[in-house]
Amino acid sequence: MLAQRLVEILFPLFALVALGYVIGKRHRPELSGANRLNMDVFTPALVFAALAGRQVDVLAYLPLVLAALVLVLGSGALGWWLAHRLQEDPRTLAPPMMFNNCGNLGLPLALLTFGEQALAPMVVLFIVSNLLHFSLGVWLLDRRARLSHLWRVPSVLAAVAGLAVGAAGWTVWPPLLTTLKMLGDISIPLMLFGLGVRLAETPIRAWRLGVIVALARPLSGMALAAAMIGLYQLMDGAWRLEPLQAALLLLFGALPPAVLNYLFAERYGQEPDKVASIVLVGNLASVAFLPLALLSTNRTVRFRST
Repeated sequence: MLAQRLVEILFPLFALVALGYVIGKRHRPELSGANRLNMDVFTPALVFAALAGRQVDVLAYLPLVLAALVLVLGSGALGWWLAHRLQEDPRTLAPPMMFNNCGNLGLPLALLTFGEQALAPMVVLFIVSNLLHFSLGVWLLDRRARLSHLWRVPSVLAAVAGLAVGAAGWTVWPPLLTTLKMLGDISIPLMLFGLGVRLAETPIRAWRLGVIVALARPLSGMALAAAMIGLYQLMDGAWRLEPLQAALLLLFGALPPAVLNYLFAERYGQEPDKVASIVLVGNLASVAFLPLALLSTNRTVRFRST
């Protein structure tokens, strides 16, 4: 029964990615415009609707935010050490270790596994990762980068607005909220399909390095997540993670490297061929690691019923 549920959760994700991969190989569609719309319109609508569509207790998410920071920075420190051991440039290896595919895979995986209740906390994890990626991640590749550019990222602006509306307890006009949810519903299938197309365009030239990171990224992420969950269990009161948040943290830790790592490496000339291999192999390896993460979360909170 559990195996059947795992298939039901993961099949839609990998089916859409596989479809994008096949079409990308055969027809090589130009999705840059669609991906730009997804980043600038559809995903911000999803983020705002998820946070503004319910009353949000910002303080309740602080333990989750802190845990996400530990996961990202801890994975980066491991990546830096691993790069020196492998005699690779840390700026090539550390970002894919730090910044995972919480948009393309994390959001739909959380939604399919736990339902609408998981969307807001997973969006919080998504925003933490994006804030760090567009600030610290860019700075690692270009020390002259300006942090002021962070506030030009539509998803960041949508998150700030959504948190403000949710925390204040304001009610968004229902027809407007429905419109935003409809726009947000476009984002997840397009993310998955676009991921498949992007992977079809990605060459594998450094497969050994890709395999190493494909193993190290989810294993270190899940280990750090388990450590943070264990630490919070020793604490009292508000600093204990809710079971759903703990489960999402484990899923967050198991996610493969983000495709955005390759785009940034290409933009800043940071060995894009190696980063492309890391991203591709890591996402292929998620076929094995995501079921493992889902089995771990089943001990924390039950999958939603079909």
